[in-house]
Amino acid sequence: MSVAKTIEDKLRKAFSPSILRVVDESHLHAGHAGARPQGESHFRVEIVSDRFQGLSRVARQRAVYQVLAEELATDVHALALDVRA
Repeated sequence: MSVAKTIEDKLRKAFSPSILRVVDESHLHAGHAGARPQGESHFRVEIVSDRFQGLSRVARQRAVYQVLAEELATDVHALALDVRA
């Protein structure tokens, strides 16, 4: 399974989002530190979920980081987040 698909599946399961966009931006970082030759190292995620209601921006981001901890420790070098309730 691709890293992007794994990210999408984990976020859908954890947050049941009304909007979820996972964009692989690895091609923009080719040759940079952390870029993997096979790609799938740099992502932009937009997620909107009622489960973020009442949480600060930082708490929302931390919740996403917690769900994606394994990917962030291995395959994902950079993750840009837009997390909203």
